[in-house]
Amino acid sequence: MLNMAHSFVGFFLFFALLVGHGVVELEASHHVYKNLQTDQSTASANQPYRTGYHFQPPKNWINDPNGPMVYKGLYHLFYQYNPKGAVWGNIVWAHSTSKDLVNWTPHDPAIYPSHPSDVNGCWSGSATILPGGKPAILYTGIDPQDKQVQNLAVPRNLSDPYLRDWIKSPKNPLMQPTGQNQINASSFRDPTTAWLGPDKKWRVIIGSKIHRQGLAILYKSEDFVHWIQAQSPLHSAKDTGMWECPDFFPVSVRGQNGVDTSVNGPFVKHVLKVSLDDTKHEYYTLGSYDIVKDIYTPDKGSVESDSGLRYDYGKFYASKTFFDTDKHRRILWGWINESSSVHDDVKKGWAGVQAIPRKLWLSKTGKQLVQWPIVEIQKLRSNHMRLPSKLVKGGSVIELSGVTAAQADVEISFKVTDFEKAEVLKPSWTNPQLLCSQKGASVEGGLGPFGLLVLASEGLKENTAVFFRIFKGQNKYVVLMCSDQSRSSLNEDNDKTTYGAFLDVDPKHQYLSLRSLIDHSIVESFGGGGKACITARVYPTLAINNAAHLYVFNNGSEAVKIAELNAWSMKKAKLNLKD
Repeated sequence: MLNMAHSFVGFFLFFALLVGHGVVELEASHHVYKNLQTDQSTASANQPYRTGYHFQPPKNWINDPNGPMVYKGLYHLFYQYNPKGAVWGNIVWAHSTSKDLVNWTPHDPAIYPSHPSDVNGCWSGSATILPGGKPAILYTGIDPQDKQVQNLAVPRNLSDPYLRDWIKSPKNPLMQPTGQNQINASSFRDPTTAWLGPDKKWRVIIGSKIHRQGLAILYKSEDFVHWIQAQSPLHSAKDTGMWECPDFFPVSVRGQNGVDTSVNGPFVKHVLKVSLDDTKHEYYTLGSYDIVKDIYTPDKGSVESDSGLRYDYGKFYASKTFFDTDKHRRILWGWINESSSVHDDVKKGWAGVQAIPRKLWLSKTGKQLVQWPIVEIQKLRSNHMRLPSKLVKGGSVIELSGVTAAQADVEISFKVTDFEKAEVLKPSWTNPQLLCSQKGASVEGGLGPFGLLVLASEGLKENTAVFFRIFKGQNKYVVLMCSDQSRSSLNEDNDKTTYGAFLDVDPKHQYLSLRSLIDHSIVESFGGGGKACITARVYPTLAINNAAHLYVFNNGSEAVKIAELNAWSMKKAKLNLKD
């Protein structure tokens, strides 16, 4: 009886905090691990691959961005972090804040194992802003039986803009897999940002699977504490395996402004993104959401498979979006996972980086999303160099000097006028990644390859090539965008997969534009104004720091014209990151 009374009082105080408007004098329901900062890995003093303006802690493993949000004028980034080493394990929710999404201040971990419902790990989840501007976090915990369950945490002090202290619900776990639904207890994770329906009930989806069928399991709640599973999933797809890190949100069909996650109606389409555990690739579909039946239906041809749409066709996974209420935009965060070996990760003392935040909106065609680096990173630009309009003959390599090639932002656009030598696109060439690997930067073509050679050594023994090829299709010219890592490093232990995507641009009537963010071991590239994005993770042995070079190249037989080229050195972001 005494235990029941204690539980009731604990829940009453937590619920008051959830719906209230200020500080509740309640002791944090988790204790601080005294050994949380124990250092089991020592980052090497020689760090040519550490980034200058991408987010990464000074050491150890990071993965998924969790629950990004804006609160009282500050951006909050939570992310999966191992405080004890450079490999996955001991996962907590690390926490940093920023005024501009570029420069970051660290805080103590917001959530870490302390209760039976998360004693074996605090895995990914999302933040939701409740009425009155009150944040709440739903996250996956791993219980003593290694079962994946969903938990709730809220800030202890709503007047603290840094949200440095989080309290876990005494009702945790709020959601857990049930045998009657045949859900695998190890495949039930990563709750999304919740949205509010017209019936005033909250909704959230959990990623799962039954056998090989991927599932977005739907739950509903009136108070954000008591959740009931819906009879049917929001959406599912056969032969896709486990759906990790799902994300579900609306995008406006008019303009580039974002909308709140709860918005629905004729002026929005909905996006469902899933991260496929089997392939470690992400796919998104565009479609319509029936709020009455709670069913999401992808548009015809919009699928969760290799023929579907991806945010990024390179090293980019476990992404998460949030609605920036201050600037009315939807922001995409993604984890850039490693291409180096585990041995090298341990040696350098860290693994994983977060991509530059991207603004995301619906293209004018309504058939895909467009992404672009947030405008704030332009404040880091310096040493601007501009190349006037210039013809690049076949076989040419032109060095771009005057910028720091290892830490740069490059924008270039090409104009093509003569299409006579465009290679015919064979009907079997439907896989852009395979096509890019077969026709890499060193394979001479008719129209292309032409683009940039980044993180290149003198003499080009090492280089990462980001380029276009133009093919003659049945009724139109087809643009292939590639990121060729095959010569990125002399270290053969690295993953040097070549990535590719078809770019929805008409080269006869439009310039071919390319923007690459270069940051020591990262090359984030945006083709066609953000219609196709490819992130490469490279570890050159020669082209490091001041020994890195930057070139424009054309390995096609037909000349192309640089319509415009601007490049900048990038200053270091002020990360202020502590161990």
